[in-house]
Amino acid sequence: MPVLVSPVSAVRNFPLVSVTVCQPGSGAQTRCATIDHVLLDTGSFGLRLYASAIPASTLAALPVQTDPASGKSVAACGAFGSGYTWGSLRAADVKLAREVAAAVPIQVIGDTMIVSPAPASCVWNTALTSPAVLGANGILGVGVARNDCGAACARSTPAAGYYYADAAPAVPIPMPLVSQVTNPVALFPVDNNGVIVDMPAIAADGAPMASGTLTFGIGTQANNQLAGAGATVLATNRWGNFRGSVGNGGTVQAFIDSGSNTLSFEDWSIVQDNSFYVPSSPLKRSVTLSDLKGVNATASIVIGNADALLGSPNFAFSTLGSFLAQTVDLGMPFFYGRRIYYGVEGTASGAGATGPYVAYMAR
Repeated sequence: MPVLVSPVSAVRNFPLVSVTVCQPGSGAQTRCATIDHVLLDTGSFGLRLYASAIPASTLAALPVQTDPASGKSVAACGAFGSGYTWGSLRAADVKLAREVAAAVPIQVIGDTMIVSPAPASCVWNTALTSPAVLGANGILGVGVARNDCGAACARSTPAAGYYYADAAPAVPIPMPLVSQVTNPVALFPVDNNGVIVDMPAIAADGAPMASGTLTFGIGTQANNQLAGAGATVLATNRWGNFRGSVGNGGTVQAFIDSGSNTLSFEDWSIVQDNSFYVPSSPLKRSVTLSDLKGVNATASIVIGNADALLGSPNFAFSTLGSFLAQTVDLGMPFFYGRRIYYGVEGTASGAGATGPYVAYMAR
């Protein structure tokens, strides 16, 4: 399916896709609506759409999930680097290109069916309350995990920050794995073991737009092979994290995330402006990566002057960098000119790769 970085979003380096949601159990045939301008996020897990972006007739066909213990509607929280989302837990058939996932638990952000405010355990950074705040009509999380929380939310004393009974005050409640916000790709009948993000190379000073593709499945069709592709494969934890360092920096948590719009890492030697890197001339850095099975790899990145880049009319940048302490976040700039694979946890993809893992190769 198409992936587009363009001025459609006011946010630079925001890859957008279209998602269709329908009445659950209808085979994606009934009370459907296609929601465009949804952020493609390989660093999160599950579909989250703003209620304001879903036509009323379709929203009414997506049942709100209830807590069996209290009978209250279930409220869901989503945490991201830039902030948090708060809304209902509903079910929908989700159609992505020609693939359909049935009865997927999704979050509907800003849903008026939820009357309680977000509890303190959900609040983080900026409240992503509307499409205008996020820069998109929702978030499609297609990273390596099947669910947004996992076993920590299924136990009798659940982790805070995920699911709540819609009461005053909202209290964390257990949520079975099958009812958690779920990566819809993992629920496809076929091509359900991962995704591939394929973006073109662009000029060092950026491009007005960039058009790529999101391919479903790995090693399941002729167009999604990992075996023989020459890709670097890195085993990750269930959140998609491994280890990395940039230049002479220390080894820290690292990940490859299309939902981040910069190359983010800690390098005090590079001049900054409001946390963006602004070197007087482009700087090349070597990135050293190590996975959870002892595989080591290196990649090269270039950091340009963010003031000059963001002062241009371009919206796609491969050299946009920013400061981030104790983390290496290879965001959207890393995707240009590469084919990047995400293997869903517990699934095999050929070439000896079993998820969770990420892999990349030059395009």
